[in-house]
Amino acid sequence: MLALTSLLDRAGAASLNPLAPKSPPLRARAKSVIWIFTNGGPSQVDTWDYKPELAKRDGQPLEGFDTKTGFFPASVGPLMKSPFEWQQHGKSGTWTSGLFPHLSQHVDKMAFIHSCWTQSNNHSPALFMINTGQTRMGYPCVGSWVTYGLGSTSDSLPAFVVMSDPKNRGLPKGTALNWGAGFLPSVYQGTWLRPQGEPIDNLRRLSNLNDERQRAQLDLLAKLNRASLGDSAVESELSARIESFELAYRMQTAAPEAFDVSKEPEHVKKLYGLDQPHCAHIASQCMMARRMVERGVRFVQIYSGGMENQQSWDCHADLVGNHTGFASETDQPVAALLADLEQRGLLKDTLVVWGGEFGRLPVSQKGGKPGRDHNPHAFTVWLAGGGVKGGFHYGETDEIGHKAVVDRVGVHDLHATLLHALGLDHEKLTFKFQGLDQRLTGVEKSRVVQEVFA
Repeated sequence: MLALTSLLDRAGAASLNPLAPKSPPLRARAKSVIWIFTNGGPSQVDTWDYKPELAKRDGQPLEGFDTKTGFFPASVGPLMKSPFEWQQHGKSGTWTSGLFPHLSQHVDKMAFIHSCWTQSNNHSPALFMINTGQTRMGYPCVGSWVTYGLGSTSDSLPAFVVMSDPKNRGLPKGTALNWGAGFLPSVYQGTWLRPQGEPIDNLRRLSNLNDERQRAQLDLLAKLNRASLGDSAVESELSARIESFELAYRMQTAAPEAFDVSKEPEHVKKLYGLDQPHCAHIASQCMMARRMVERGVRFVQIYSGGMENQQSWDCHADLVGNHTGFASETDQPVAALLADLEQRGLLKDTLVVWGGEFGRLPVSQKGGKPGRDHNPHAFTVWLAGGGVKGGFHYGETDEIGHKAVVDRVGVHDLHATLLHALGLDHEKLTFKFQGLDQRLTGVEKSRVVQEVFA
C-alpha cells in the first residue's frame, strides 16, 4: 500500500508538470541536441561542398539561370570559384575549406547532408521554415516539439535554451518567434539567455526575500491555481504557468552555477578559445552548452550572426571578409565542443547540428567586393554524435553546387531525422489545434534519412 501510494503521488506530480521526463517511443540514439545555427545562410560551395568544376568555369555566365533565384536579380554576375583553399582531411578524405582548420580535424565524426533545400529565398520565411517547419510565423519550433515530446531530465534548468550572437549584432530576423512554442503550451518555448549582463531576469532572489518566505508565496500561488485546474478551459496553460513559477524558483539555485564557465579548468578554457578575443564569446556559449546538456537540458541552440547582412553569414558583399570572420569566431569553439563532449562520453548521447536557413548561389553578386546571393535550392548541414556515421556524406548537388540533385533532403525530412535520433516518430508526435492533429513535419510525406545513422 505504501509503495502504491508513493507511485500514485509521483504520477500525480508528473501529470501536473508538463516538463516531466517521458520515455521516447522509439529507440533513442541521442538524449539532447546542440544546434550551432549559422544564421544568414553560409555558402555551401565555400565551406563543405567541394566543387572543382566551379573553379574550372570561373567567370563564365550560367546559361539559363533564373535571376529571381536569389534576392537581388539585378546584381547577378558570372560563376565564381571559391576563393578559399581546399584540402582533404581525416580517414574519410573529406574535402574541407581552409575556413575551418580546427573543425577539419573532426570530419570523421561528422555526417554531411549536402542535398538540403528549402522553400524560400528570404531570410525571415526561411528561418521560420528551418526552425518551425512552416514559412510563416506562429508555429512551434523544433526545440519546443522536442521538449513537448520528451520533457526534461533536469528539474532545475530550462528544457530548451537559446543563445544569440553577443557582439551587438542583434537577434536573427523573426527574433524570438524562431524559438517560440506557437500553439503548444508556453512552457515549451525556448529560454533566451541575454548575451551580456544577467542572462535571465530575476535569476537571483531579492535581498529582502528569504527562502522560507519565497517558498510560502509559491505554495499559496500553486494552491490557488490548482484549485482552478479542473474547471479551467485553459488547463494546459495554467499547468504551464504553475510549473514556470516552480522552475524559476529552482533555477535561482542551479542556473548561476550552470552558466558560470569561469570555474572550468584552464586547459578546457584554452581548448575552446576563451583566451582568444575574436572567438571568446562563442567559446563561452559552447562551454555553457556542454555544461547544460551535462546537467540534463534537452535542447540548446546557439546563433552565430545577428540581424543584418554583414552582421551574419549573409555574404552579399565581401564573401572573403564575411565568411573568414564568422568562421574564425566559430571554428575553434565548435571543434572544442566536439572534442570535449567526446572525451566526457557525452557525444554519443548528444546530437550536434551545424547549419543555417539556406545556402548561397555559385554565381557572384556584383557591387563592391564580390559576394553571393541567397540560394534556397542547395545547402549543407552536418551532424555529429547521436549515433550518426562519422565521415559520411549523403546527397549531392550538381557539379557547380547550384541545386540539390541526388537524394534531396527537404526541411521536413531533416526535422524527421532529428526527431528520429531522439526516439520520436515525426508522424505520431502531434498536438490538437484548430481541430487538426498538427505536427512539425506537416501533412506532406516526409522521410527519415536513415542512411546517416550507424
